[in-house]
Amino acid sequence: MNEFEKDVQSKRNDFIDSVVGFIVSFGFFATIFIIATVIKILGS
Repeated sequence: MNEFEKDVQSKRNDFIDSVVGFIVSFGFFATIFIIATVIKILGS
């Protein structure tokens, strides 16, 4: 067992962090898609 396994900086669950990262990235791309759709509708 190495020294990094003994002294962990963050004790939070990695699953929660991955879900938050997925939601943030999905929200970003969804926002870009919505903006592009609105521009397309207004342009036609």
